[in-house]
Amino acid sequence: MIDDYFCIVLYETRSDIGKRVFLLVIGMKKIAIQGVLGSYHDIAAHEFFENEDIELICCSTFEDVFRAMAEDSSVIGMLAIENTIAGSLLHNYELLRQSGVEIVGEHKLRISHCMVCLPQDDWQDIKEVHSHPIALMQCRQFLSQHAQIKVVEAEDTALSAEMISKQVLRGHAAICSAAAAKMYGMKVLQEGIETNKHNFTRFLVVADAWQADDIRRQRRTEVDKSSMVFTLPHEEGSLSQVLSILSFYRINLTKIQSLPIIGREWEYQFYVDVVFDDLLRYKQSIVAIGPLTKELKILGEYEDAKSGL
Repeated sequence: MIDDYFCIVLYETRSDIGKRVFLLVIGMKKIAIQGVLGSYHDIAAHEFFENEDIELICCSTFEDVFRAMAEDSSVIGMLAIENTIAGSLLHNYELLRQSGVEIVGEHKLRISHCMVCLPQDDWQDIKEVHSHPIALMQCRQFLSQHAQIKVVEAEDTALSAEMISKQVLRGHAAICSAAAAKMYGMKVLQEGIETNKHNFTRFLVVADAWQADDIRRQRRTEVDKSSMVFTLPHEEGSLSQVLSILSFYRINLTKIQSLPIIGREWEYQFYVDVVFDDLLRYKQSIVAIGPLTKELKILGEYEDAKSGL
């Protein structure tokens, strides 16, 4: 799908993970992710923008993702927001609120980890394994069965595989995706090593407000989900009143996350996700809770990613 701007550029892209081709494109979408090629953010971006030509901007941190969007408002961001095992990425909620960008979509990705090493190595050669702390935590049971292997925390799953491959680190292994193993020429020692097979990560797709409507229109999005943040008066029953109104309008609350407000003791911001089947009724509910809340902000209205769970 082609964007509305018209510069013609020769980019390096991939028709699938691990295969590189060159395409002459007009207005290729630029997607900022945390991580390197082969990371789960990379996989999620290509699945969400399936059959579209995208250029990835690989960032070391989530702060860098939002910085890339601030420097170029045409950049779209993709960031993990919660995992079914590790829980919410609380810092990303705050980055999202402060950035002023808008949620335009979400994607739910099944996370499956592999133990990988150099092609010339095998189990008896492995002395240490590198990966992101969350990936290591998700493979705790598997790692406990290999207590002789030293566990080393790293910045990223795919970056660990890339480092071992490029530096030809004999005796080192990485925990990453099968796609990353293929991309960096690594041998898969064992697949599916995550403790819980119902391991999913939810990613948010965010964009500057000026292009949010265009993205929804291009994707023919059916808006049935909303994310919002608000504060409440420090009064008894203030939250229950808001929840009662949402219930009255038959708005289904799917997530509520509270975060303390720095410098304001015992006051909290509430991040809330809701789904609905009637857009007008949802709009009415937002008007109704307005007088009961403080600093109410809609972070985005988008299509619920129902598949995958």
